[in-house]
Amino acid sequence: MRVLTDVDALKALAHPLRQHLLTRLQRRGPATSADLAAEFAVDRGATSYHLRQLERFGFIEEDTARSKGRRRYWRAIPQDIRLPRSSDDPEVAAAADEVGRQWFEQSGRELRTYLLDRDSYGEFTDAAQHSYGSTSLTAGELAQFGEEYIALLSRWHREPGHATPGARHIAVIFHAFPTADAR
Repeated sequence: MRVLTDVDALKALAHPLRQHLLTRLQRRGPATSADLAAEFAVDRGATSYHLRQLERFGFIEEDTARSKGRRRYWRAIPQDIRLPRSSDDPEVAAAADEVGRQWFEQSGRELRTYLLDRDSYGEFTDAAQHSYGSTSLTAGELAQFGEEYIALLSRWHREPGHATPGARHIAVIFHAFPTADAR
């Protein structure tokens, strides 16, 4: 588990292009800066700079097994990245809020995209799960519930390129929070 409390790491992650680059590497595996620049229609030099920033703060690393000469491949470092629950430092709080906002918006976009065209996903349409449930928990139980969820998700994690044939990227969106009527 890595709780991001370093304001510089949070700011590095809060950059929208860096979020896109990291997500791409997490989902589809290693790529070069040239590959990523072409994929996102951005300048190769800028892409290289943003990749080095992600590397500097421990989000990605060079894939030395694939790299040859000046052709460097980058890969995401598998990790459980978490945002701080609160911070006395307003800069940390603001940067964490921005990263959290981006994650929330991305998950919403991906869910809407799926729901608007779910029939095109074939067998995955029937396998997909949508659940809205509730329970009553203490604060400690809610924290434990969240840790068990993360452990379950980690148990099913597969690195890009090591997935079972026929597998595809699956977004898992999870929210567990007290409702206003619980106050």
